[in-house]
Amino acid sequence: MKEIRVGAGQFEVRDADKAYNLEKIAELSGKAAEEGAQLVSFNECSISGYTFLEKLSREELFALAECVPGGPSTEKLVEIARSLGVALAAGLVEREDDRIYNCYVVVDENGFVAKHRKIHAFISQYLTCGDRYTVFDLLGCRFGILICYDNNLPENARLTAMMGAEIILMPHVTGCLPSPMPGRGTVDPELWHNRERDPVRLRQEFDGPKGRGWIMRWLPTRAWENGVFAVYSNPIGVEGGTIKPGGSMILDPFGEVLAECRTLGDDVVVATLDPQKRELASGPSYIRARRPELYGLMTEPNPHVGPDGRPEVWWQKHRK
Repeated sequence: MKEIRVGAGQFEVRDADKAYNLEKIAELSGKAAEEGAQLVSFNECSISGYTFLEKLSREELFALAECVPGGPSTEKLVEIARSLGVALAAGLVEREDDRIYNCYVVVDENGFVAKHRKIHAFISQYLTCGDRYTVFDLLGCRFGILICYDNNLPENARLTAMMGAEIILMPHVTGCLPSPMPGRGTVDPELWHNRERDPVRLRQEFDGPKGRGWIMRWLPTRAWENGVFAVYSNPIGVEGGTIKPGGSMILDPFGEVLAECRTLGDDVVVATLDPQKRELASGPSYIRARRPELYGLMTEPNPHVGPDGRPEVWWQKHRK
C-alpha cells in the first residue's frame, strides 16, 4: 500500500435529480482536490437518491436505472474526475438486462475502474442482491467496497480484507430511523429546517444514539478487527422524506477517526492514509489467527434469509 490522500463527502441529496447531485459531487470533489485528495467518496445512491426508491414501481425504478459502465452518470463522473485529476466513488441504480441493482461505481480520469452491487439489497423488492465481493487496485492501494447494510455483517468486511483490501469504501444512507433500541428514532424535520437558528438541538440529535452514537458502536470495530482503513460516507439533511445525520468520516486501522464532517450541511473532509499503521495494527494478526476448521456452522444454509438473499428483517415486513 502507498500513502494516499482520501476524501469523504456529504450533502443533501435530491431525489431523482441526477444533474444536481452530480453538480454537488463535482463541487465537493473540487474542494477535496484542493486539499490534495486523490480519491473522493460519496454516499450510497448519491447520484440517484435512495430512500424514495421504496415508493417506485418496477417500471419507474428501471427508468431511473442506468448501465454501469457506459451510462450517462458514469460518463459524467469520469468527466468530473478528468477535470479535477482525482478518482471518484458514488452510488446509483444500475440495470443489466432485466435486473436492477443498488450499485456503487469508482472511476478515475482514465475511465471506469470498478463497481459493487449491494449484497444485502433493501428498500425495494425490485432490486436484485449482489452475489460477490469487490476488491480492486487503484493509486497503488488495494480497495474494497461494501454498501451500507453490507458492513453490518462482520463476515463481509472480514472476507473483503482477506481478499487483500487495505481500504474499504463504506457508502451509507443511515441513521435517524425508527428503532426499538433505547434513544433511537427519527429526527423532527423542523430541527433540520431550523438548524441555523438552533444548531445545538440538531447536533444533540445527530451526535446521540440516533446518529453518531450508533455508528461509533460498530464502525470503528470493522476497521480495527480487520486492520483496514474505512471511508464512511453518509448524506445529510432531507433524504427521501427522512432526515439523515451526515457524519462522513475516515478511520484508520486502529479504529481511530482521522477526519470527520461536523458541518450541519454539505461538507467534505480529507485525510492521509499512512501504510505504516497497517503494519502496526492488530487486525491482520487476527486474520492469521483464524481457526477455519471450527467454522463449519457458518457455512450452513441460513433459515433467516429469504429466497432472494434478503434478511428476514426485510422480507417479513414486505411479503405481507
